[in-house]
Formats: sequence, structure tokens, C-alpha cells
Amino acid sequence: MTGPAEPSARAVPRPWAAVLLVAPVAGLVVLLARPAWDVMWQHHRAHFWLVLGAAAISAALAYATGTAARRRHDARVFLVSLAFLAAAGFLGLHALATPGVLLDGSNAGFALATPVGLLVAGAFAAASATELAGGRAHAVMRRSALIRGALLAVMVLWGVASVGGLAPLDDPAPPERASGPLVWLAVAALVLYLFAVVRYLRLPSHPGSVTLLLAMASAFVLLAEASVAVALGRNWHASWWEWHLLMLAAFALVAVSAQRQWYEERFAGLYLGETARATREVTILFADLQGFTSFSERNRPEDVTEMLNAYFTSAIPPVVERYGGTVDRLVGDALMVTFNRDGGQPDHARQAAAAGLAIQEATATVADAHPGWPRFRVGVNTGEVAVGILGTAGGRTFTVIGDAVNLAARLESAAPVGGVLIGAETARQLSGARTERVEGLEVKGKTGVVEAYRLLGL
Repeated sequence: MTGPAEPSARAVPRPWAAVLLVAPVAGLVVLLARPAWDVMWQHHRAHFWLVLGAAAISAALAYATGTAARRRHDARVFLVSLAFLAAAGFLGLHALATPGVLLDGSNAGFALATPVGLLVAGAFAAASATELAGGRAHAVMRRSALIRGALLAVMVLWGVASVGGLAPLDDPAPPERASGPLVWLAVAALVLYLFAVVRYLRLPSHPGSVTLLLAMASAFVLLAEASVAVALGRNWHASWWEWHLLMLAAFALVAVSAQRQWYEERFAGLYLGETARATREVTILFADLQGFTSFSERNRPEDVTEMLNAYFTSAIPPVVERYGGTVDRLVGDALMVTFNRDGGQPDHARQAAAAGLAIQEATATVADAHPGWPRFRVGVNTGEVAVGILGTAGGRTFTVIGDAVNLAARLESAAPVGGVLIGAETARQLSGARTERVEGLEVKGKTGVVEAYRLLGL
């Protein structure tokens, strides 16, 4: 299901920030217009570590955004991760092009690695800025492994051809500055980055996430300027060093901005609208230990910790790995798990019910080996909820909100020890399940009798 309309708030750059972003272009123009000021400094070690450092920051961003994209199934964050990955890979190749590292001199493969990397990264940046709602986003994520694999293969092949001196990257005389290949690569990258900048500045912002959107747009501006400087700068001169510093600044800007975001949802500012706020049917499972408080009173804290670790080591894998649930929170002796939170799990009610039975089966074995340990109660309920970000920059989490969640918690409180209690909608979606209706059930916060069933088997 699609989410509600996004807010109209947009990320608007401040005037002083715009001046700072334009400054590198002005500096490049001055250096090119005044060759005497374009001083030369040929220092191989500084070049190697500068480029490698930029590549390392970009690689770290690629990993962080890629992890967030997989966790939230978000196409925009995934495409951003590929932009950072492309930049990191090709920049790494450029670092190896430093004379004396792998080869005595450069060749076309190493010389073109940076402008090509900037172009490929620009393509992914522009793609992340396009309309990705609904089917397009799901199509991207379905093919995410293939797309990432193709990008990695291209970078590996480029590196092998560059190191091995294979055609067409074996030309010992790399393209001259302001020559056809470099100019066309720069023009294409410039167009892609500027498109991404304009689109990112028009994206609706989630609460507390404007800073990250502005950082991304600013980074794209810096990378666009770097693309121009690559084509026009003179080797080992100030105009040449400038694009190295521009790329380092672009990646560092995003890294610092992300680091300042709330750790739990660091890249929430980039989420698609349907990721940040959506309404869909999910199934929620609650489980906690009956008698946990009294057990804690009678035992040492380390014994309580041992008990909880033993239980959750047995209980969580069946929920997460076998049945596709997502652990929403783990607080003390309580476990909350959602099914179909990200969409794409049509049998979520059955999966959640099976997970509830599996939890009881697995933890019963643990309890049998430890007489006196408390046992779990499990409640499962299905219904429409709001899925998305809760909170702002001071404390953000990704969770589900709605009456269906509250009822799941109430069913868990009413469940028999060692049993699974399910709501009416969950029961309706479990054709063939063995259930036993609970008569006259009343729970806190609900008016009248609640329809519920004890789940005996599937």
C-alpha cells in the first residue's frame, strides 16, 4: 500500500553555503587564467594518501548506506550506496596509478579511472534523485544484487586491464587535459550531478533530516566541480590538486553529516516517502516471560542475564532467520517482532503464527533443562498500521504504530504460559490452522469482549 502524502518542506541552501560551494569554481578559473599562479608541486606520497583517503571515506559511506538500504529495502539509499561504491573503486585505482606504486608510469586506464568513476557515480546519483515510488523502487531492490555485482565486475575488469596493459586501456600516453575524452566525460558528469542537485533540493524532508539532504546536494556540487577540474587541471599543479581536494571534501561532508544524525536511523533523510511513512497490513508478535519480575527478585543479576541470553539465543533465530520477521525491539524480557513491515511478505500472518509456535517449542526445551525458569507467553495480531520513522534528530527509530500493535501486546498479556494467542484477523488468514476460541476475553484499553484464539497448530 502506498503511504500518505509527503510534507511539502524542502531543503533550502543558505546563501553563505552557496558562496562556499561556488568558490572552488572561481579558484579554478583564476588558476587557469593566471598560469603563473598555478604552481606545481609533485609529491607522489601525498598524492597516494590523499586519493586513498578519499576512496576509503567513500567506501565507508558505500558500506553504511548499503547496509541501511538492505535493512529498510529503500531504493534511493541503495542507489546512493552505488554512487559511493563507484567513486571508491575508481578512486582506489587512481591511487594505485601514483608513479612507483604498481607501475613506473601511468596509462590510459589509470588516467581515465577518476573521470570515469565520477561519471558512473554521477549516473547513480542522478538515478537516486528520480521518481522511485511504488513499482520502480521495488524493481530496483529486486535486482539490487545483480546491479551491485555488475558494478563490481566492471571495476575489477577495469583494474585488471589497467594493471595488465590490456587494450583499449594500454595507451602509454594518457589523454591530455582539455582533450576530447576528458571534456566529454566532464560534461556528462556535470549534467548528471547538477540534475541530482536540483532534484535533491526539491525533495520533501523528513523531520530532523534536512541537514543530510543539504550535505548530499552540496557533495554533488563539489563532485561536479571536481569533474570539470579533472578535465582542465594541469598535472601536479594547483589546478590538478584542486579536484583531489574537492572529492575528499565531498565525501567528508557527507560522512560528518551522517555521523551527526541519530545513530539508529542515520540515513533516514534519504528515505523514500513510502519508506519513511507508509500504511500497510502487518502482523505483530509480542513475547515476554511470565514471572520474570519474581525470578529477578530471587536470583542474582548475572543469573538473570544468563537466563535471558539462553532464551533469546533460542527464540530469536526462529523468528528472524526461519520466518522472515524483523525484531523491532528487545526490552528486558520482552520481544516485539514485525512481519511484512517492509512489504513483500504476503503470507505474513502464517509466518508470524509459525514463528510463535517455534518460539514456544525452542524455549520449552531450554525451560525443561532449567526447572524454575519462567516461560514465555506469545501474542500475535494482524492489522493495518503506520510504518516509518518515529521521532526526530534527537532520537529516531523505525517502527510500527497503530491499534493492531496495542492489541498484539494485550493478547500476549492474556496468553497462557507456553501458549500462543492470536487475534481474529490473524486467525482468518490461517486456513487449516488448529485453534481454540477464547470466550469472554476482555483486555485493558478495549471496550467489550475481544475475539481471540489459542493457536494449537498449523
